[in-house]
Amino acid sequence: MNYLPLSILTACFGITALAQSPVPKTASISNVWVADLGNGTYKNPVLNADYSDPDVCRAGDDYYMVSSSFDAIPGLPILHSRDLVNWTLIGHALKRQPPFEHFEKTQHGNGVWAPAIRYHNNEFYLYYPDPDFGIYLTKATNPAGPWSAPVLVEGGKGLIDPCPFWDDNGQVYLAHGWAGSRAGIKSILTIKKLSADGQKVLDEGVIVYDGHEKDPTIEGPKLYKRNGYYYLFAPAGGVSTGWQLVLRSKNIYGPYERKVVMDQGKTPINGPHQGAWVTAGKGKTTEDWFLHFQDKDAYGRVVHLQPMKWVNNWPVIGVDADGDGKGEPVLTYRKPAVGRTYPVATPPESDEFNATTMGLQWQWQANPKGVWHTTSNQGFLRLYSANVPSEAKNYWDVPNLLLQKFPAETFRTTTKVTFTPNTKLVNEKAGLIVMGLSYASLALKSQKDGVVLVYNVCKKASDGKAEDETVITKVNNAAPIYLRIEVTSGAKCQFSYSLDGTTFTKTGDIFQAEVGRWIGAKVGLFCTRTSQINDSGYADFDWFRVEPVAN
Repeated sequence: MNYLPLSILTACFGITALAQSPVPKTASISNVWVADLGNGTYKNPVLNADYSDPDVCRAGDDYYMVSSSFDAIPGLPILHSRDLVNWTLIGHALKRQPPFEHFEKTQHGNGVWAPAIRYHNNEFYLYYPDPDFGIYLTKATNPAGPWSAPVLVEGGKGLIDPCPFWDDNGQVYLAHGWAGSRAGIKSILTIKKLSADGQKVLDEGVIVYDGHEKDPTIEGPKLYKRNGYYYLFAPAGGVSTGWQLVLRSKNIYGPYERKVVMDQGKTPINGPHQGAWVTAGKGKTTEDWFLHFQDKDAYGRVVHLQPMKWVNNWPVIGVDADGDGKGEPVLTYRKPAVGRTYPVATPPESDEFNATTMGLQWQWQANPKGVWHTTSNQGFLRLYSANVPSEAKNYWDVPNLLLQKFPAETFRTTTKVTFTPNTKLVNEKAGLIVMGLSYASLALKSQKDGVVLVYNVCKKASDGKAEDETVITKVNNAAPIYLRIEVTSGAKCQFSYSLDGTTFTKTGDIFQAEVGRWIGAKVGLFCTRTSQINDSGYADFDWFRVEPVAN
């Protein structure tokens, strides 16, 4: 490896051959979004789902991505690619989130904010911030896991968006931003010294950039070194409206020069920023690329891939048509030159529940309990009804919702469920839900005289508002029922049901899906009850399928 300085290879990109790449033996391909166009080009977004605040590192010929996960568990998703276009979900670094008792309750918008992943000394280092508790480090030799128990690198409130850097002389640094909601200050970037093992902050740090005048809400710094310059890649101007800023200096503590290297320009890609610089190829064929997100409201923050080049030791991201040094995002482009063509790959969406574990796309709304579910290798997922917390006003505060990200702008989900309520209980419910600041669900509900199908809508659920419930029909709970949601452009959701799996009856008005707190809307399954006795009922979900919306 002689085509980039050692400081970039080890500290920034971690280019060292891995003994074995964790590529799934079999993987289903999305029916609703594939970025690889099959002709040597790709379309953006390369991940049309809410993998917000992406960071990427390179290890040999492999790339690994991590993103924010907030209170969703398992958290810190790890994705893998060999061409920066085709990505698979290979695991999660966080099986349960500390402090464990705190995250047994829903903590919308809290938990894991923007993380950073680096490959150094044959290990993967993953730093993540919790704005209420501090900055943590977890490590692994295999990015698919297992990952080590998180170590608190620095405790405190408002410490966000950490990024480590190993300098040529062996000194280790940590750059991070500040959350005004906790720290009482924002729009500044700080660099601190780290211990040699990367596990402890050693000083109070230095504020190396103040963005109050030109770059409000600057955050998410990523620290690199090239040609003797230290570079801070950092987004500014706000999540949905901002730009990508790059700062450079010959001294890690500054002063730093400033340059905007990408903004929306004349494109439909709003607020393009916050991400990772990586290289592709080897030797003279080395290319530079940048992955970032775009905020798409209810669909969340989706991931784009941009070409990148260096001009006068400044990066230019995207396409710079007028030559002013500031790029604009591309909608389609040729794929990175990685030396060969790799198969089409996408993160999982559908789940037949035929294995002993659920698909990696599923996340709970809090640290899970072992009695919430089982996948018995008998071809279904069984959800046991869990008691709704006494303080919960609605499902916003229910932890045992099993959810996944919206996978595209238009799609439909269908599930086949058989409900077996506990005959000693009433108000057990199991069904299909679209979750956000407001939510809607279609569910089977037990009553004294049997089971009914109910449609629930809860506007302003995050404000504690009550559900509005409509009884659709009485059903035979011994027989399976098919529940469906069709999501059309603008995140408009139409619920329907079927008794035979063929003819579906629409239910309720079209529901407008909404964002969650710092996340996009999610879709998934649940099984709850409203009283506690010595046993529960359960619902068996035969499968969960994501397909295109029928014409």
